[in-house]
Amino acid sequence: MSDGRKRIAVALDASERSRILELARLVGPEIGVLKVGLEAFCAHGPELVREVAALAPVFLDLKLHDIPNTVGAAAAAAARTGAAILNVHAGGGAEMMRAAGERAREAAAAASLPVPRVIAVTVLTSLDAAALSAVGLAGTPREAALRLALLARQAGLDGVVCSPEEIATIRSACGPEFLLVVPGIRPAGSAAGDQKRIATPGAAARAGADLLVIGRPITGAPDPAAAARAIAAEIGAA
Repeated sequence: MSDGRKRIAVALDASERSRILELARLVGPEIGVLKVGLEAFCAHGPELVREVAALAPVFLDLKLHDIPNTVGAAAAAAARTGAAILNVHAGGGAEMMRAAGERAREAAAAASLPVPRVIAVTVLTSLDAAALSAVGLAGTPREAALRLALLARQAGLDGVVCSPEEIATIRSACGPEFLLVVPGIRPAGSAAGDQKRIATPGAAARAGADLLVIGRPITGAPDPAAAARAIAAEIGAA
């Protein structure tokens, strides 16, 4: 598989099981990771994750955020689905993130499953400076994302989810091995939708993103597999 294909995570954001699995079968051979998010998980639960994981590695995107004990238990359950990547909200604090990482690794080892990479969401790509200010968070999105990324690294997590605008700053501060998963990816000419801080696949790849989360530009295309191949080519040429 080409480097460009390995760096794509396709968001299977749908509620119908048949459509989710159809998309997974169509694009699974063309990309590196399939992302199962809240909508799909709430509709179909852990069994769907296991079905999708049979087709490609899964990023289980639940953004866990609660007290440390609750998140640790939930992360352990998420790890037992066989997900390759799972995430929490960095805003839950260092103790919560540490519990998630430790419990997920322990659960995977006990079940003889590959240990998942546990990452933290910094600042959602739907938020801009005004939205951060409205909820009482100081600084720009870039400053907040860096602060949370450093906290995640200190808590022993494997990486973070950040917008394209924060890639270079976090990479410089957290090092080359820290996994940067980047949503808000829109090919040139695509609608931004509800995303505020976005970039093209090529620009995000050049900035240093490890894994690019792409949904509607692939899943909403007439030929999702062809759309995935075109984006992989753009990433590979970056």
